[in-house]
Amino acid sequence: MKKIGFLSFGHWTPSPQSQTRSAADTLLQSIDLAVAAEELGADGAYFRVHHFARQLASPFPLLAAVGAKTSRIEIGTAVIDMRYENPLYMVEDAGAADLIAGGRLQLGISRGSPEQVIDGWRYFGYAPAEGKTDADMARRHTEVFLDVLRGEGFARPNPQPMFPNPPGLLRLEPHAAGLRDRIWWGAGSNATGEWAAKLGMNLQSSTLKNDESGRPFHIQQAEQIRIFREAWKAAGHTRQPRVSVSRSIFALVDDRDRAYFGRGNENDDTIGFLGDSTRAIFGRSYAAEPDTLIEQLAKDEAITEADTLLLTVPNQLGVDYNAHVIEAILKYVAPGLGWR
Repeated sequence: MKKIGFLSFGHWTPSPQSQTRSAADTLLQSIDLAVAAEELGADGAYFRVHHFARQLASPFPLLAAVGAKTSRIEIGTAVIDMRYENPLYMVEDAGAADLIAGGRLQLGISRGSPEQVIDGWRYFGYAPAEGKTDADMARRHTEVFLDVLRGEGFARPNPQPMFPNPPGLLRLEPHAAGLRDRIWWGAGSNATGEWAAKLGMNLQSSTLKNDESGRPFHIQQAEQIRIFREAWKAAGHTRQPRVSVSRSIFALVDDRDRAYFGRGNENDDTIGFLGDSTRAIFGRSYAAEPDTLIEQLAKDEAITEADTLLLTVPNQLGVDYNAHVIEAILKYVAPGLGWR
């Protein structure tokens, strides 16, 4: 068995070809797609977070709304850019959303990706300490967030408070028990995956990573997962970690699928650069008849290693079509691979 969810970037554009022409369209359709995915038997509804873009941004209102409208499906992010986050305020937002969802939040966080603006986190009031990088700042925000999520008191109470306090140091409220174990780190390299394991975070690995060996993407990603698990074991954590990978996978089962994705022009990994010098490898997409997909996906070593698969969905094609995309994988592909 493998958990299968969807991942939406939440794009919108004022184009007549788009089913999401405004932020309101994207937000409301994201809720509707999560409800539809739960009804179809999917396991997760995950959302990307981008700032200064016509995409989903601050995630917690959306996560809380999805939590209120669903009852079983996991609800998460992939990923929140920690360079932009106040970790204490984030603990409060995450706690509230998790309680609304009944303990179903799965928060993917990370250093973030190349942005729409230059040093966008500076506009949010954040800057790295002297001699540190923005990546260092993201990791520091993460460490504070993880520490405070434990729910231990740390703030000295006012001796004359407006309302009575419980005894001892005060923690942030609301506290969501168990959420600390449901934090994931989006790792773009083997080293950051190892760092995440040491801190007791689950691993999210997307459709791109640093090219560290020149080998095919899925093999490099599988190696990253194995390194993560070895570091987890060495750290002495008692629970089993979770690992997710993301893929663009489309089962061609009707004329719409073949019109949108049947051209077969993204069947190979590609190489590019993140920033000025980081060589990155971007994983291939999959689009084929179900029987062919089953053969192809069985050879994807990283999918085999992971316990969770996130299907990236073309949200601008609307709720009905994206529900069809998810259903086609669940119905025609997953059983043939032993995922269902």
